[in-house]
Amino acid sequence: MRNYWKIIDFNVKYINNRTRERAAGSVLFVGLFLFLCRGKMKITIAQLNPVVGDIEGNLRKVADTLFGSGEGADLIVFPELFLTGHPPGDLLEKAAFIEKAQAAVDKLVGISREYPGVGILVGVPVPTGRDTGKGLYNSAALIFEGSILGLQNKSLLPTYDVFDETRYFDPAPGVEVIPFKGEKLGISICEDMWNVPQLWPGRPYTFDPVEKLAKEGATLLVNLSASPFYAGKEEVRYNLIRAHAKKYGIPFIFVNQVGGNDELIFDGRSMCVDGKGEPVFICPAFKEHVETVDAGARGTPGLYVPRDRIASVHDALVFGIRDYMDKCGFSKAVVGLSGGIDSAVTCCLAKEAAGSENVLGVSMPSPYSSEESVEYARTLAENLGVQFKVVSISEIYDSYTRTLEKDLLIKEDKEVGVYLQNIQARIRGNILMAFSNRFGHLVIAAGNKSELAVGYCTLYGDMAGGLAAISDVPKTMVYQLAEHINRESEIIPRGIIERPPTAELKPGQLDQDTLPPYDILDTILYHYLEEGRSAEKIVEKGFAPGTVEWVISHVNKNEYKRRQAAPGLKVTTKAFGTGRRMPVAARYDVWLRR
Repeated sequence: MRNYWKIIDFNVKYINNRTRERAAGSVLFVGLFLFLCRGKMKITIAQLNPVVGDIEGNLRKVADTLFGSGEGADLIVFPELFLTGHPPGDLLEKAAFIEKAQAAVDKLVGISREYPGVGILVGVPVPTGRDTGKGLYNSAALIFEGSILGLQNKSLLPTYDVFDETRYFDPAPGVEVIPFKGEKLGISICEDMWNVPQLWPGRPYTFDPVEKLAKEGATLLVNLSASPFYAGKEEVRYNLIRAHAKKYGIPFIFVNQVGGNDELIFDGRSMCVDGKGEPVFICPAFKEHVETVDAGARGTPGLYVPRDRIASVHDALVFGIRDYMDKCGFSKAVVGLSGGIDSAVTCCLAKEAAGSENVLGVSMPSPYSSEESVEYARTLAENLGVQFKVVSISEIYDSYTRTLEKDLLIKEDKEVGVYLQNIQARIRGNILMAFSNRFGHLVIAAGNKSELAVGYCTLYGDMAGGLAAISDVPKTMVYQLAEHINRESEIIPRGIIERPPTAELKPGQLDQDTLPPYDILDTILYHYLEEGRSAEKIVEKGFAPGTVEWVISHVNKNEYKRRQAAPGLKVTTKAFGTGRRMPVAARYDVWLRR
């Protein structure tokens, strides 16, 4: 491939200097040469983990990849917006940030001179040069031997769920293939490949960039992505990419970001598939990986095996915790261990993410905690090898109640009211934050999605923390994660898994005294939150009207709590956080029930 351009130049001159007959023969020779060379391009897939905002650090990753993998590659492909990290959010609205990104592109152009014959395809924001619109494109820059050979801007800008790209970018005015080393590169960026009717009840876009590139004569489709994880998404992506390759008979290179950025987890699973849709290579999940592939190689049927969903959720959460801690400057974590399944699973995930020597488990028994709860917590900590402390809150709780006895009319309360239960939870939150402030631990909250959805949680209590690790994990999935963690040996004591869930904030308390059974609650929440169904439609599926009404009304009226919750890691199709923006001061229960 190094001498390719010289051969083409020779044949062009030959055509210009000979008769038509000889010219026709030369054209045939060129065509034959192109046919023989086509599909032999060596492409390096750079599935890497950028840090949002760290433009210089991300540029170093590009340079290091070139140094380590540039030899023998024709093209190295990096993910979407790699130089800025994804998603950069409102950093894109800062002129100095864009200037720094452009300076990084200039540096990369200079670096490319040191690697003759190697193309660099990288995601970066690019000013549009227009006075109207947002003024930025989400772009892929093809850099080669000291020049920018081409820019392909993103056409389809998603605005659903966690995406808000029209806030920052203008859509590409058009797409066209970019000739490079005998191939015609059909370059697209993430969402550009997702305009497939089967995926959408109503197509959100009228334009299909991949179809246009194929019609323009693309010989190789390349997609730069920052496609976040949710359980089961890798199968959707694989089938989508395979369908594109089969439909157009063109090999497809997909390069996806890996890493955790705030609530989003990027699983990678970059791949190369041949023109028949068969996989040539698939990168591992949740790991940085650099691999050089032959774009013309034949795929291997059966090479792709979808990952077990619970295993993938487990690995995503571990990866998300690890990256959140690392990128936020934490090396240690603290988890309140109640003796229940939520805190047990959370502690197991934290241990996998940070290492047993960097995790502290704190048991904080109240007057209503059972002895077995403390022992379960202790046994779990011993099984994990994490540090363990017992800090009783009984005296602190007594002090609160004595101080507030008259003002809160505590003697008139025949049982331990919600306000007293919440005092206990907030004492625990204070203790965990004290450990955080004193020793620099990240407090990892252990509340699950089911509780957070209906408000069965305490502001500034069990909701306190810097990261809510399982806030997008329904309670029924928490049990599945526990079984996955125990798949080889009993790490979480069996008693924790089998005991009825309880907050132990008053005598004899059980979750099911307040909540519907978790299998029913989680199914209703799935229909309401992830599928967007009304109460009427959910009732038609066989659920009791009163139960459905209770769940929906509690979801809606507890928005104020979730607005103040710690960031949570997204693992389902609809998580609380930036992907679900509901008003707090509002009345909409009545019409949502219809």
